Amino acid sequence: MISEKREKKILWISFFSGLAFAVAELIYSIFSHSQSVLMDAVYDATELIFIGLILFLTPLFYKPVSEEHPYGYFQIESIFLIVKGFMMLSVTMGVGVEIIQTALHGGNLVDGAGISVFQIILGTVSLCIYLWMKHINRSMDSPTVQAELLGWKLDIFYSLGMSAAFFATTFLRKTPLAFLLPYFDPIVAIAIIIFMLPESVKMLWGAIRNVFLFPPDGETVERIREICTAVMTDSGYMPVFFDVTKTGRHLWVAVYFQVSEKLVDVQQFRAVTAAVNLAVAEEFPESTCELLLTTAERKQPGRGKTPFFNKR
Repeated sequence: MISEKREKKILWISFFSGLAFAVAELIYSIFSHSQSVLMDAVYDATELIFIGLILFLTPLFYKPVSEEHPYGYFQIESIFLIVKGFMMLSVTMGVGVEIIQTALHGGNLVDGAGISVFQIILGTVSLCIYLWMKHINRSMDSPTVQAELLGWKLDIFYSLGMSAAFFATTFLRKTPLAFLLPYFDPIVAIAIIIFMLPESVKMLWGAIRNVFLFPPDGETVERIREICTAVMTDSGYMPVFFDVTKTGRHLWVAVYFQVSEKLVDVQQFRAVTAAVNLAVAEEFPESTCELLLTTAERKQPGRGKTPFFNKR
């Protein structure tokens, strides 16, 4: 419940801050005729739609698993991240085409000094909001919050970078490079698109992997393997296969193991299961681990088994 309240608080902060930024950027882009500022306003406005939807769905992510929903509601988050990814890509491509057309028709002359001051103000405010959200987040492991923090982090570097770049244009007016001034704003806007695209594609691909229940990255799987093996071998359990699945923010870990004894002590099994869950949760708070006894012949069990989730 505490994590849910903290997550919603972070999202509300991001929502109202993003709304204020989008309005300010839209108004300033109208008066300054800056396409780069307009591009930033479009990104912020698109982000608001996603945050508004996810705010009402956050309580679902904290509901326990059940027979009807063996993976809980975590995949809903991944689906919305996919929607957000495609929406961001489509908006980026649409605005990008208009910017290129403007550049081909003579560019767009703007007040570099004015934009520089505007962007340094946005960058400073973004830094304060980012540090505030990060302080509230602390040990939480929410893909949505991480995506928001990443977005604000990019905004900080983007705003400060734009401020420095447009400030530099004020020195070009009396140089032989003055003919480049009308093209500077479209070039910066295109640079923003190139800078944003890899992050959008990465987020989209990660969400698609989660929806199709692909395992997380190799580093995460290897770390889980190390943690579980260290706990289990002390009790005489020998892990032979790890089935790790990620849905949204949650990790489902199935560890197939063998024992040298003919009988398995039920109390010991429960104790080892609890110890494994506790050890993994210290590094991956949103996780559920199950231990499954297997025979020596079954080294590589197939997927598709209905999971048995241990209630902690």
